[in-house]
Amino acid sequence: MAGRKMTMHRPRVGEPIGKMEFQTVNGETCTIGQAKDRWTMVFVYRGRHCPRCKRFLNKLNAVLSQWQAVMDVVVVSCDSKVKAVADKTEFNWDFDLCYGLTVPQMRALGLYVSEPLSEAETSDLFAEPGAFGLRPDGTLMLVDISNGPAARPDLEELLDGMRFNIENDRPVRGLA
Repeated sequence: MAGRKMTMHRPRVGEPIGKMEFQTVNGETCTIGQAKDRWTMVFVYRGRHCPRCKRFLNKLNAVLSQWQAVMDVVVVSCDSKVKAVADKTEFNWDFDLCYGLTVPQMRALGLYVSEPLSEAETSDLFAEPGAFGLRPDGTLMLVDISNGPAARPDLEELLDGMRFNIENDRPVRGLA
């Protein structure tokens, strides 16, 4: 992998993201990237193999009602349904857990994509963490992506900032 050239698409804040559909472990379809009544925060996690993801998602679950009072919450990984169901069962998360994020979807969101270090980790390419704030019109307001499991947004600060953005109809930043 040394010397490998990586090309990466950066999502364009202030513009719509492409429509993406994911399945939830409850058998429903979750769609992002289209107009809806509320703001949406999309959290991408690495998958069942990642203990840091579990800690982050357990923290999210503990404050989920505060998030849902402000916006919809979507949590997705590229895991299979079997792995997603196992996580939902083990951790008893209250949010709808989505699975099946594809490599083209990862690339469209500008996520870093990793190869597993071993079969013990996982067997397929997977997305590194990301958080995406979407306006009700489907445009991208906020992007936070990481190339590894250790860098995650502080959920309290992120929610406070999103509340401020929503209540004050703040413009998209980072366009200069």
